[in-house]
Parts: sequence; C-alpha cells; structure tokens
Amino acid sequence: MNCIIVDDQDSARLVVRQLCDGINDLDIIEEFSSAIEAIKFLNQQTVDVIFLDIHMPGFSGFDFVQTLKTPAQIVLITADKDLAIEAYEYESISDYLVKPITQERFNKSMNKVKNNLHRTSVMQKVVQSNDHIGNDLYINIDRRLTKLKFDDILFIKAKGDYIDVKTHKEMYVVHSTLKKIKDKLPDNIFLQTHRSYIINFTKIIDIEDNSVLIEKNVIPISRSNRPELIRRLNLL
Repeated sequence: MNCIIVDDQDSARLVVRQLCDGINDLDIIEEFSSAIEAIKFLNQQTVDVIFLDIHMPGFSGFDFVQTLKTPAQIVLITADKDLAIEAYEYESISDYLVKPITQERFNKSMNKVKNNLHRTSVMQKVVQSNDHIGNDLYINIDRRLTKLKFDDILFIKAKGDYIDVKTHKEMYVVHSTLKKIKDKLPDNIFLQTHRSYIINFTKIIDIEDNSVLIEKNVIPISRSNRPELIRRLNLL
C-alpha cells in the first residue's frame, strides 16, 4: 500500500511517519503541510491511504474529503474526540484515530484499511465481469453491490461527482459519472437527453417541446439531443 500524510504540524507528521514504519507493506510517497497542495498532488497521482488531520488552517480535513475525486481509504488523525460521528458519514473515511496513538491501535486501523481495499477490489472485479451481460447492472452502495434490472431504471441524473439512479421504488446515489454509466447501458432503451440526464425512453409518458415526462418526473431535452429521441420513437 502507498500513502500520503496531510497535516500542518511537523511534529504530527513525524509521529505518523514513525507509526507507518511499523507496517511492513506501507510506503509513504509524500507528505503535505497544506491540504491544497495535497489535492494538487492527488489530481495527478493515486494512493491507497491518506492520513489526514481534521483541523488545518483555511481548509479543514472534511473540506478535503468533499473535494477528493480519486478513490482512497482515509484515516483521520486528530486530538478532537467530538467529530467521530460526523466522520463516519463519509464512505471514504475508514478510521478515526485520536491522539496520542499507540502502535497497536494503528496496526488495527491498517488491518481495517487492508480489508476495505480488498473488498473494493473484489467489487470492481465483479462489476467488470458483469458489464454488458444479461439485463441488469450492479451499483456500489455503502460498499455493497446492488443489482438493478435495466427495465426498472427510469432515468439517471448527474450531480457533481455522483449520479442519481431513479427506479420505480428508489433513488440510488452512486459515486460515478454519467459517461461511465452510459457506457454500461444498452443503447437500445437508454438515451442521453441532456448533458445531465440519461433516460429509459420506454418509460416516457408524454413529450413536450423541451422535456419528457417519466412517471411524475419532468426531464429536460436539449436541442441537440431531441432529433435522436424523435428518431427512436414509434410515431404514428
């Protein structure tokens, strides 16, 4: 595993460095005293683990987590005991270590990180093996794979670094892009109608000039995508 350390205090980074030395298969590839500099680095590089301080001047650890685009296991290291509940609202945060940290506690944390990385790897292989097979799609929800039948999907909406997948009964929030999921959908029933929407056009109830109605949801149609939608419809 490779990792980076993000903490504005030199002494704190030294402690984490010493703890990492106690793990045989953990390699520190970089250290940062600024969260902004760490983000710039991660825009170019990928790592397995990020050791992150919560309280940093100008840009907190939680701000950092929300801007992170590359998948990594995040271990928060802090003297603040009161933010653990908030921390576990983030799927990417694997553990919450309160200073001072013993080597024994650190080792347990690394075992947890290894298990999470292994589970994620297995999930990705399962998803890849199921690409374009059958009539369903697997999505990763809270580290579990949920199977959706293509026919149950009404539409998909882009929302930042996530997508909303709307079915008859549920709205699933998935860490993905519209382009990535579009490549996994059969184009005989799915169509991108807008830069932020893909629809199952077999579910259309009504069409107006610049929108379609699917169940009770009004979905926009861009001018450039409207001709393809009309071409696919069985018009009388």
